Parts: sequence; structure tokens; C-alpha cells
Amino acid sequence: MKLRKIISLEYLIALLVTVFFYWHFEFSFLYFVLLLLLPDITMLGYIVNTKVGALFYNIGHSLVLPGILLIIGFVTASSPLLMASIIWIAHIFLDRALGYGLKYDGTFTKTHLQQIV
Repeated sequence: MKLRKIISLEYLIALLVTVFFYWHFEFSFLYFVLLLLLPDITMLGYIVNTKVGALFYNIGHSLVLPGILLIIGFVTASSPLLMASIIWIAHIFLDRALGYGLKYDGTFTKTHLQQIV
């Protein structure tokens, strides 16, 4: 099995784990479906240029911010924050499972996952 397929499988399993936790907290799956693609709004940065676009896209598709929000949500017992961060993380795992990774400055189509064969 190729390394790229293994990595996609790992991200698919991670997506399923996030869906499990979302279900465990008994959050609304209607919100999950409605908000799952919301982080893709960061692609609007490409209207300016590829450098700004890659920056905005990578901020929205890195696990750093939703991870921090997840921790804050747990510490403060904030259900909306937990729900939003789990959906955001699920979106990132879905993108990565489909082969969409963090972007390089030069072009929208070149990602860090394409370097893996």
C-alpha cells in the first residue's frame, strides 16, 4: 500500500473519531452538516493574490486554532465552542483524507500532501 493511501486512511479514521466525539456530546448533526464546509471561506484570500490566499487558507486549515479552541471549550465547559472546534477539526481531517493539504504561496493547487507518493 502506498504511503499516500495510508495517510489518507489515517485522516479518514481521525474524521470518524471527531464524528464520534460530536455524537458523544449529543450536538446537532444539522449544525454539523451546515457548518462542515464553513472553513473553506478562507479561500476568499485568493481574490487578493496567491500569497494572501495561501496564508488565509493555511490559517483556516491548520489544526492549531481549532485545537486551542477545543482546549478552551473543555476548560470553560462551553458547548458552542466545543461544537464549533470539533466541526472545524472534522473539516480539516476530511480535506486531508481527500488529499487537500496546506497550500504553498505559488499556486492554489500545490499542497504539502502532494509531496507524498
